[in-house]
Amino acid sequence: MRGRTEAIAWVLALGLATACAHAKSQGAGQVKGVPMSTTPPGPDITQVQQDLAQAKAEAGQLKITFGKKSAEWTPATLAALPHKTLTVFNEHAKVNQTYSGVELIELLKPLGVPEKPHGKEFRLYLVAEGSDGYEVVYSVGEVTPDVHDATVMVADTLDGKPIGDSGPLQLVATGEKRPARWVKNLVAIRVNTAD
Repeated sequence: MRGRTEAIAWVLALGLATACAHAKSQGAGQVKGVPMSTTPPGPDITQVQQDLAQAKAEAGQLKITFGKKSAEWTPATLAALPHKTLTVFNEHAKVNQTYSGVELIELLKPLGVPEKPHGKEFRLYLVAEGSDGYEVVYSVGEVTPDVHDATVMVADTLDGKPIGDSGPLQLVATGEKRPARWVKNLVAIRVNTAD
């Protein structure tokens, strides 16, 4: 509640500052006893703009970790890898969509994730996270073609164009009735072992 009250106070102060600037441009000296030199309290707008730019930059980077190993991918580095194209029905949008990207297992193998898991390796699972904090879980068997018929990929294009609002990278999976585990603005994948 306190944060909301402070936000309202900041908006009111910003409105007062705008009124002061308008009055000054019209030749008035003060507005309701507030000197023209008064600056409203509030966040540094420059810092807010820098934070937004940083968030957008981070949304374009994907970090994958498995134990002590990690790798980072951007749309440019991902574009250099062999791509696969698949068409899936998006239940939310009610249309077929064609994605192109790299199968997830191809990004996991260099970190030591088994391509053909056996025994205790089936305890591995991964958490995929979007820039908005949305997280989903897949088992290693679900992302491995050796075990599962579906394809899980990190897509970088949609219908032949760079992914827009839900990109630049998006986790997409076939074989699911709805895209609940597709992750927009994919920024992180962490591979863990279940206890």
